Amino acid sequence: MATSTRGVILVGHGGIPKGCPQDLVTKLKRLEAQRRAAKLPPSAEELELDTKIRQWPRTAETDPYQAGLEAVAASLRAQLNGALFAVAYNEFCAPTLEESVEALIKQGATHIVVTTTMFTPGGSHSEVEIPEILDHLRPQYPDVELHYAWPFDLQLVANTLAEQVKRFS
Repeated sequence: MATSTRGVILVGHGGIPKGCPQDLVTKLKRLEAQRRAAKLPPSAEELELDTKIRQWPRTAETDPYQAGLEAVAASLRAQLNGALFAVAYNEFCAPTLEESVEALIKQGATHIVVTTTMFTPGGSHSEVEIPEILDHLRPQYPDVELHYAWPFDLQLVANTLAEQVKRFS
């Protein structure tokens, strides 16, 4: 019986780095909205803009969101008993979820659990986009189990928030 190699991917929203021209982001969001309304695949222009923004140079000062997610990721990784690990972003930042899944598979992962920092119901990224991406990837990697650790137990989320409030009370 073959053993599986575990992998974990932490997905964050992604932020726009300081210094990235706002007109690029505005144009990207307009193209995305038009595409979604027409139910078409992304255009070459949309893909080019998306890549340009995701690859924009970043530091902790220019993208504090990325720095914060990477800090959470480092702490989470330390608790995963040696599982392969990657970070991914829904938008504005690299790598994408698709890229992170591919990277873990190249490292030998055969059982990947995807989780997100977006805890509450109702978000398009957490409830729609991430599941759609995983559904698209499963046929490409039939020998890999892709699981999405969603939805969160809202009582556990509330408990975490209560602990945070207590720290400041």
